[in-house]
Amino acid sequence: MLVETEKKWEYSLGMIKVDGLEPTPEMKELIEREKKGEITMDELKKALDRKYKMKQ
Repeated sequence: MLVETEKKWEYSLGMIKVDGLEPTPEMKELIEREKKGEITMDELKKALDRKYKMKQ
């Protein structure tokens, strides 16, 4: 399962890099934690929402 997760993230990051972008160090850390099973994808999404959610 770790191999599948690794391949999914490699693909996702590759798609970002095609646009000339680079994930932030915080995002890279969240990705590594998700790959290791330390956090879930839902927790990763929530962390990003907290950081980037627009204030209304």
